This record gives sequence, structure tokens and C-alpha cells, in this order.
Amino acid sequence: MLIFMNLFLPIFMFIVGILVFSMKYKHLLSTLLSLEFIVLSLFYLMCVYFMNFNHEYFFTMIFLTFSVCEGALGLSILVSMIRTHGNDYFQSFNILQC
Repeated sequence: MLIFMNLFLPIFMFIVGILVFSMKYKHLLSTLLSLEFIVLSLFYLMCVYFMNFNHEYFFTMIFLTFSVCEGALGLSILVSMIRTHGNDYFQSFNILQC
């Protein structure tokens, strides 16, 4: 029963993150926050999985490294978009502009 409860929470978090990502797509910041929430739920799921089967936690460190790089890349894109367009609306972003 305890294993079920430990697996239910990160799966629920993942589903909620996917729903927010698919419904709140007007702002870049809200999509980045929902992506980070999905990464957090996957990290929690991996920790629970490795804890239940007595594996090493080295892969979680690699996963955290890549998720931090993904977050830094997303923030740099957000800053670049705000500097060039003045806001983070996807409606004001035109791909054909230089």
C-alpha cells in the first residue's frame, strides 16, 4: 500500500504538469514553469523507484544536471524574447522577423 501511495503522487504530479503545459500556452514563462514541474515529478518518481529497488542514485544526479541545463536554456530564451519583443506572449512573436 505504501509503494502505491509513493507512486501515485509523482504520477499525479506528472499528469497535472502535462495538463497545465497543454492548457496554458500563451506565455513562455508559464510553459517553462510547467516543464520544470514535470521534471520535478520525474525526479521524484525516479527517487521512489530507486529507493524501492535498492539501486544507486547516480542516474538521478545526471538527470538533475540535464534538468538544470534545460532550465538555464529556457531562461536564456525567455530573457532573449523579452529583450527583443518586450513581453513573453507567443502571439507577439513572429518567426519571420530577424
